[in-house]
Amino acid sequence: MIELCQPPDPLPRTPALKCPPGATDCHVHVYGPAARYSVANTRAFDVPEALPSTLKDLLDTLGIDRVVLVQPSGYGTDNQRHLDALSEVVRPARMIASLRADVSDAELERLHGAGVRGIRYTIGHAGAAPLDEMPEMARRIAALGWHVQLHVMSDGGRTPLVEMQRALSSLPVDVVLDHVGSVRPSEGINQPSFNALLELLETGRCWVKLSAAYRVAEAPPYAEMKPFVDAMLAVNPERLLWGSDWPHVAFKGRMPNTTDLLDQMLTWVPDESTRTRILVDNPARLYGF
Repeated sequence: MIELCQPPDPLPRTPALKCPPGATDCHVHVYGPAARYSVANTRAFDVPEALPSTLKDLLDTLGIDRVVLVQPSGYGTDNQRHLDALSEVVRPARMIASLRADVSDAELERLHGAGVRGIRYTIGHAGAAPLDEMPEMARRIAALGWHVQLHVMSDGGRTPLVEMQRALSSLPVDVVLDHVGSVRPSEGINQPSFNALLELLETGRCWVKLSAAYRVAEAPPYAEMKPFVDAMLAVNPERLLWGSDWPHVAFKGRMPNTTDLLDQMLTWVPDESTRTRILVDNPARLYGF
């Protein structure tokens, strides 16, 4: 039986952080209505409705002007739900799609016109686009100025970022790592995966999302992650992004209030000019807002 995961907190608060104009949430998903958008048979869980209208209200409350919609595993490689949401969130929006290698060049051009700016690969999810297609797809999307986005799931003690570091560095496009590469603070600042992430970040062709700390740390403002954020800031603050990861799917702990995930940036990045770079300037450069 496929489990229904818990919904997000429905009552976001006005944040303590006053967002600068152009602030961007670089990682959200939407779901439903189920009668219109069919989920993939390969999904690992079901998600309560998380409609674009609800997302719009959340972003209004947070003071977020722009948004990046990310194709989730629950829809496999059927991108229609998120393509439609691009116009439904009522603000400048971009999308990261999940595509197979048989996609035509004409379809890539159409998707670019719709607002797609990258393709996502997920380690650890059935139904995701296979990693062995990534080099060929990276070659094809390079001319469009797109990037490859990688979600590294916890994978039985392996270190996928270490194993893939050379391959990722050789791609002809930039790479975006979801959720700080899913590093776990309990494994320490010198863990091999985080060292690989820093080396990738230092190249200037890798971007890292400061997102989903609630999955690996205890409670807002997720102070366990502060040394990792400090290390990334020291290496390349121009390649850091922020994302809420709304609606926080498949999370079994105490559901955070999404406002806390924005306000954590006051602790993580206390310098206002650096926060503005992360919230506004970096995503504007990467996604072409």
